[in-house]
Amino acid sequence: MGLFSFLGVHSPVQIGFFTFFRGGGLVGTDGSGNRYYRAKARKGYNHDRRWVIYKGAMDASRVPAEWHGWLHHQTDVVPVNNAGFRREWQAPHQSNMTGTNKAYRPPGHVLAQGVRDKATGDYEAWTPNE
Repeated sequence: MGLFSFLGVHSPVQIGFFTFFRGGGLVGTDGSGNRYYRAKARKGYNHDRRWVIYKGAMDASRVPAEWHGWLHHQTDVVPVNNAGFRREWQAPHQSNMTGTNKAYRPPGHVLAQGVRDKATGDYEAWTPNE
């Protein structure tokens, strides 16, 4: 463990400071194991402080929508066990896959076989009046 990881923003020292000395505490966890914390508001601010400690790599796209709303003070309801937040038709949260082999590539994309569907001829191209 290097000095930066020990004293950095998401280090145990920083977490301990906000948790124990600023009156903060653990609020909950999501399905990915990310932990969410809250501390009282700083002097001159109206909102309490809220932050997330990621399990694994730090990537903001790993925060589910219901926790994103809580983190950004869009709601004060803590999404405990996703009760009432997810509908049965909603797909589970998925991280941003951009830059990976699982990224979406539309038909005709160079990395997705690079072949577009042929035009069907059921339209007539518009040309401006000359």
